[in-house]
Amino acid sequence: MSKKEVEDYVQEGIYGTPETKPGERRRYLGTLRERIVLVLTKSQVMQKKGMAELENEMRSYDRATLLLNGKISYRFRKPYSRLARKCSVHTKSVSDQQKETEIGAVLTVDYPLEKEEIKVDTGTSAKKKKTKQQKGMRGLLKKLFKPVK
Repeated sequence: MSKKEVEDYVQEGIYGTPETKPGERRRYLGTLRERIVLVLTKSQVMQKKGMAELENEMRSYDRATLLLNGKISYRFRKPYSRLARKCSVHTKSVSDQQKETEIGAVLTVDYPLEKEEIKVDTGTSAKKKKTKQQKGMRGLLKKLFKPVK
């Protein structure tokens, strides 16, 4: 064996097999962005928002896997596990993350999809747009000239 092969072998023994895009894998519960069908945040999972969209996508992709964040309490994950069982989708709880993520559930497949929109919109973006509009000149004038009660 050449010196480079030996060094690679030793590095792999110490640090494990090198993986592609480790930051992306940590964020999306161990999978890559290009393989994701749908993503739910922790708050959406806890409030049971996006279940209808998730069910539709589960029915569309027969060989999908539902990855659930293991740091979320079981009582919040249970309805999603039941839904996955009902749709014949494999479920996996991922709790060995080294870094904190805001992702609560990921519906993923084994092949690349290149899907443009993966997040479920539950109305929070409408609130953000409204506050952004008020930050302009109009928002400043409203803030300066508040009616006195």
